Amino acid sequence: MNDLTIRPARPTDLPAIVAMLADDPLGASRESPDDLTPYRDAYARIAADPHQHLVVAESAGRVIGTLQLTVIPGLSRRGATRTLIEAVRIDASARGTGLGTTLIEWAVEESRKLGAELVQLTSDATRTDAHRFYERLGFTGSHLGFKLALR
Repeated sequence: MNDLTIRPARPTDLPAIVAMLADDPLGASRESPDDLTPYRDAYARIAADPHQHLVVAESAGRVIGTLQLTVIPGLSRRGATRTLIEAVRIDASARGTGLGTTLIEWAVEESRKLGAELVQLTSDATRTDAHRFYERLGFTGSHLGFKLALR
């Protein structure tokens, strides 16, 4: 993948992004690639927010990876800014190529450029392979996360 580019996502990337979101056991039950309307609305909100960085990895003109990086200013840790990595996905054709590592390394470096002192992410408790992947990249499972579904 010598021609790999990580760039801001565009509206035309949504079909590929949503397909990647849906292409796993958890995503298959909660994503709907056949109706892009809610994703277009979400993209518009993301694109309008300077604290949101939705990116894609592109190779040979194809979108083969994505993630969202959110900048969170805060008071804790003496007013530290942190970033949150979300929705990391790699196209099935590019899994095992090192692209996931490249995307996470990009997100960490971008976090530094944005002035963050901490990078955090969550991973579903069932994704044990992902946990090993993040630990290999230096992340530690230091917290227990909780969620409350509102819909």
